[in-house]
Amino acid sequence: MGFKGNLVSANAVATSATTASGIWKASEQIQAQFSGAWPRSPYAIYSVDYLIVAGGGGASTFRGGGGGAGGMISGTTTVNPGTGLSIVVGAGGPSGNPAGSTGSNSTALGFTALGGGFGQGLFQTAAGGAGGSGGGGGGYPPGGAGGAGTSGQGNPGGAGYLSGEPYAGGGGGGAGGSGGSNVINASGGIGATSSITGSSVYYAGGGGAGGYAGGGGSYGTGGTGGGGTGSNVNGVAAQNGTSNTGGGGGGGPNDGTVGGADGSGIVIIRYQNTTQKALGGTVTSYTNAGLIYWLHTFNSSATFTP
Repeated sequence: MGFKGNLVSANAVATSATTASGIWKASEQIQAQFSGAWPRSPYAIYSVDYLIVAGGGGASTFRGGGGGAGGMISGTTTVNPGTGLSIVVGAGGPSGNPAGSTGSNSTALGFTALGGGFGQGLFQTAAGGAGGSGGGGGGYPPGGAGGAGTSGQGNPGGAGYLSGEPYAGGGGGGAGGSGGSNVINASGGIGATSSITGSSVYYAGGGGAGGYAGGGGSYGTGGTGGGGTGSNVNGVAAQNGTSNTGGGGGGGPNDGTVGGADGSGIVIIRYQNTTQKALGGTVTSYTNAGLIYWLHTFNSSATFTP
């Protein structure tokens, strides 16, 4: 009786390979050879760099605090070829009265960046929201405290101005610095740079505070890295955080209707190789010092397959 099909060597049957999830059994190796999956074996585990930025926090529409930037994390890890990995890109939180909303988390490769904290509104006793970076506090005593940031991801929001009119909000925190505090034109905290794309780019800037021109106040500028600038003129909208930067939204003026929403997050995965190895996202490449680097950029949730 003849055997039709590819012969599997005794060595292949006897050999077991260690994977990220345990031992690759000999029977699984045989199946992999017949299915054509053998070249993408656990022996081909490789390293990738990652940047993960969460959605920024929404600002208060009512002369309040700017939204905190989404958390920003980066590093290097290993991936196992052939296994699809879920990538979640956090949405920005909307603005609101009296307070905005917290941004959504971004997750990839087993790591999570936390959404930015919301900006708090005028006359509120509670602090700005905690998050990757904290949202700015509202004006007018006894409130005004900025929200807490998360160590390794961002910084606190600033306190609102409590010393008198115009009782403006505090700036949202950014990945590179805290939001402006206890001033009538509190700026958003500066973001932080990443060179994962081959160029230095700022991400995760905090939103500037809103103000009230009629009370002598001015608006706060957004932090570098996508933070939205606030408004101090009724009917003039504050800026949203920039999409796919994790920037916080700018605080609104005195009429309570036009605060800034925050910017959505982003995930970027990079590896060095002569040819593309993985699938998923928008794929580009660049060359540095004779080496080719591949980028998989995710502006929305999808799957990365090493």
